[in-house]
Amino acid sequence: MKKALLLKSTLALALATPLLASAESQLVNTGPAVARLDFRVIIPRVLFLGVGTGATAVPEATNTTVDLVTFDYTTNPGAVGSGAVAGSITGAVVPVRVMGNNGQIVLTAATTGGLSNGDGDTIPWTEITATTSAATLPSPVIPATGTGAGSNVTLSSGTKITDRSADWTFSFANSTVVPAGIYGATVANNGRVTYTATMP
Repeated sequence: MKKALLLKSTLALALATPLLASAESQLVNTGPAVARLDFRVIIPRVLFLGVGTGATAVPEATNTTVDLVTFDYTTNPGAVGSGAVAGSITGAVVPVRVMGNNGQIVLTAATTGGLSNGDGDTIPWTEITATTSAATLPSPVIPATGTGAGSNVTLSSGTKITDRSADWTFSFANSTVVPAGIYGATVANNGRVTYTATMP
């Protein structure tokens, strides 16, 4: 039994030996001896989009936090519909990062309809716009519903590499008086914009 086991182990080792990595060798008695190695580096296709909290992760990683931008007119109700800024604005400056290594990246924004207060009243997405701190990373226009037009992120170098960061600052136009309520804030009330980055 022991001999059979020893024989099987020896055979397995002999079969595995050619599969082990080994460098070239050369034995000479005159002149230089030469041995060579081949190297291989495998880089996968990578695409990263961070909008808000996840944009500043180092190294890049998946982050499921969905940040909330709020325009609150509670402290200055007389400004409603006047075009004035809200008395309290939180989260309106949003860090963004896009990184990819396979060519032109296009950003789009998508919504499921106007911001609702859950009582049948809505505010159209045309009331909310964004400016960017870097022209190389533009904010796509938020569409009234569905997926909007794409915006190109400027390539960083060469022909395929992109690594761009910017702050997007969101504004609420407040151009008309609307019924009271909390608009958006939840998916059910169409309060979410979904940004998508695509790359070849």
